[in-house]
Amino acid sequence: MEILVLGGTGAMGAPVVQILADRNNHVVVTTRQNKKSQNKYIQFVRGDAHDLNFVKGLLVKPYDAVIDFMIYTPDEFITFSKLYMEKSRQYVFLSSARVYADSPKARITEDTPRLLDVTKDERYLATNEYALAKAREENVLTESGFNNFTIIRPYITYYNNRLQLGIFEKEIWLQRALEGKKIAFSRNIASKYTTLTYGYDVALRIADLVGKDCALGKAYHITTEECIKWEDVLECYLDVLEQHTGKRPEVCWTEKSDPHLEKTNYYQIHCDREYDRRFSNAKIQVDSSEQQAFMETKQGLEKCLMEFLNGERRFQFRDWKEEAVLDRISGDKSRLKEIPGIKNKVKYVVYRYIFNV
Repeated sequence: MEILVLGGTGAMGAPVVQILADRNNHVVVTTRQNKKSQNKYIQFVRGDAHDLNFVKGLLVKPYDAVIDFMIYTPDEFITFSKLYMEKSRQYVFLSSARVYADSPKARITEDTPRLLDVTKDERYLATNEYALAKAREENVLTESGFNNFTIIRPYITYYNNRLQLGIFEKEIWLQRALEGKKIAFSRNIASKYTTLTYGYDVALRIADLVGKDCALGKAYHITTEECIKWEDVLECYLDVLEQHTGKRPEVCWTEKSDPHLEKTNYYQIHCDREYDRRFSNAKIQVDSSEQQAFMETKQGLEKCLMEFLNGERRFQFRDWKEEAVLDRISGDKSRLKEIPGIKNKVKYVVYRYIFNV
């Protein structure tokens, strides 16, 4: 098959590309950087996949499938998704399982109501918060008159370069722990059940749906059925860190989510992380021929965290306002000489010692 992958160099896209290439498909991958492929089945094309002229240039030849990992504005999505459905046999759109409303008494299926369809919160509906944005983009597809789309709804996926704790990425909780600081965590979130799925397991099943007529016009979440409390996820991380460093990190418990996160991540907290999230994966198991079992959660988290600790330990951008607030909550301090740039130093001092968020 001829397959175009948009934004296919990230944590989820890269393994999908590799799996498709291993199956002898020719995969064209857009990237913002100069990349050379060592695989005859993978072709990197440098350009901005938000640039309509660049995309039209790619689509001069037909594709069996277009797999889309990009993030769009509402207007962009209407334009680009229509183009991809016109120019390919299958358009695979990465949505999110955050679209689902609370389902306290039953496992989530693809027919579980979405937040967009049931919430009465007018303030929320006036936003284009991530869960609402993805649901609205799904509506664009289902109301388009096309039927050659496949909607994928991954939930929380982990890999050795992405290890989450509640709403915290590893750049917050893990970096603090390795520096000897306390991990600040909400008891509210810790008591909830969640579902974390090994990223490669998700990639396998995305790749397996490509080119399948049975997947057209359908939505799938791709998750393990195993669920785990966030407090057990934290314990798993602490066990690995103690084994690796010889010291168990301290935890600073907050009764509710941290005040600054209440402002910046209000709906992610209250319309997702404070829900119990249990999934049924019966639909993907039927339509995917991939028979490899999903990775057991604790085993996978231990494996990925240990690989990260034994590797290059790459962290991304650090928010020094957020770090200052967490230091205020936990009673920790950061050395100013370790904070890069005057602006970051000033931001840290203001939010650590002066302004109580």
